[in-house]
Amino acid sequence: MLATQTDPTAAARPRAGARGFKYALVAPSIFVLLLIGIFPLAYLLVVSFQNITMTDVDTSFQDLLNYRLLFRDQRMWEALLHTLIFIGIALPVELVLGLAMAQLFIDRIPGRQLFVALLVLPVVVSPIVAGATWSLMFDNRFGPINQIIGWFAGEEIALLWTINPMLVYPAILAAEIWQWTPFMFLLLLAALAAVDRSQLEAASIDGAGYWRTFFKIVLPAIWPVMAVAILIRGLDLFRLFDIVWALTRGGPGTMTETISMFTYVKGFQQFDTSYTAAVALLIIVLLAVVVILALKRVQLAR
Repeated sequence: MLATQTDPTAAARPRAGARGFKYALVAPSIFVLLLIGIFPLAYLLVVSFQNITMTDVDTSFQDLLNYRLLFRDQRMWEALLHTLIFIGIALPVELVLGLAMAQLFIDRIPGRQLFVALLVLPVVVSPIVAGATWSLMFDNRFGPINQIIGWFAGEEIALLWTINPMLVYPAILAAEIWQWTPFMFLLLLAALAAVDRSQLEAASIDGAGYWRTFFKIVLPAIWPVMAVAILIRGLDLFRLFDIVWALTRGGPGTMTETISMFTYVKGFQQFDTSYTAAVALLIIVLLAVVVILALKRVQLAR
């Protein structure tokens, strides 16, 4: 009796055909995503080497003209510094307040769901609406904030919150922290709810104090979620625009102008298109480096 021999390529052909069919199904969506993501970036790169302005459309190659102007633009670097100041102050405050609120509401207390729902309301408000609302509250004549301060001071107070250089940063930070602390609160509340209660009970039985338990058990358990929350809010703060625009329009002068506002003014008010493209590419590179370093740090911490 002759032994039959199977052809290995015959068995591999159906698998290869099925694999090709799967790739063919996802190819259109991948193509659309690449078109949406890569084409604007490539076009931005091309425009940054041209000299397109409101009065001149020069599409010839201009070498590194816009990048040389960019690195000599003091206003741009000041706008970047203002953005970093907002991030450096608002992000830690939102993190600490959000974590404190999450610790407060992790236990079952009467009316917990109602209080959580009320605390989350600022997040669902549009930032431009929130900025306009705070602008009314900071009004030097009719705003309730000056009136409340006047009650405590015993006399009429007229603080120029959005004009005085000493008060403008606290005003913007108050509005920003008010709106986005609930976002940190929600993420950290979910992270705290997932902490293993048996470990906390064991630590309590062993006599560990609150802070020791927090730093040794709770913080390592919630760190992955906390790191993601910090990264998301940090990136969001880097593009801070709405609240500052509604409150100060970058003033007084350009004292509170952020990098997003600077890009908007250059691109959509002064129509310096090629220079704006160079600034946008610089921002993309900076954010890409920050995200890569942050993700590596999170992976090493695991």
